[in-house]
Amino acid sequence: MLPPFTQALIIVNILAYLLEMSIGGAMLQWFALWPGRGLGGLPWSAPWQLITYSFLHDGLTHLAFNMFGLWMFGADLERVWGGKRLAIAYFASVFTGGLAQLLVGAVFGTYGGPVIGASGGVFGLLLGYAMVFPNRTIMPLFPPIPMPAKLFAVLYGGLELTLGVTGSQAGVAHFAHLGGMLGGFLALQYFRGRAPFGRRW
Repeated sequence: MLPPFTQALIIVNILAYLLEMSIGGAMLQWFALWPGRGLGGLPWSAPWQLITYSFLHDGLTHLAFNMFGLWMFGADLERVWGGKRLAIAYFASVFTGGLAQLLVGAVFGTYGGPVIGASGGVFGLLLGYAMVFPNRTIMPLFPPIPMPAKLFAVLYGGLELTLGVTGSQAGVAHFAHLGGMLGGFLALQYFRGRAPFGRRW
């Protein structure tokens, strides 16, 4: 059985996808993250988009991969952290992922289309998973080679950085993924009472 928050998050994403397929453009207009529309690339008039973009997906495959990641990393983390901490880590990763994509676009003038998908949150959970279960063997879909979680996180993060800097894979928000990993790291540091946060009493 899936832990309750992970289960609820997957259900909400599926329901949001069905709604998106029903009314299409209106969902994207109001809830996707649109780089370059505000000062500094930030959505000052629609700040909720820094969270709501994560519930929209560009097709069934996009949704399926992200929900697989939520199940793979979120369920075990929730069993250790509990639902409240997992929610903090997930939405912190979504927020920092969206923010990173917007800021990089603003600096380099590479705005592109709307940012959608739960990938920022999933990448944050991936980093949290690698820090909590560093030596646990996981089997990625691509390539299907078993490896420790810490190695997988490092390799995947390095790949995202390379693709983001070179721009060799257009249409993918690589800096949202990297920003999501930063959010996952910061959440875990907060839970542990470590820098840049003070000790929690």
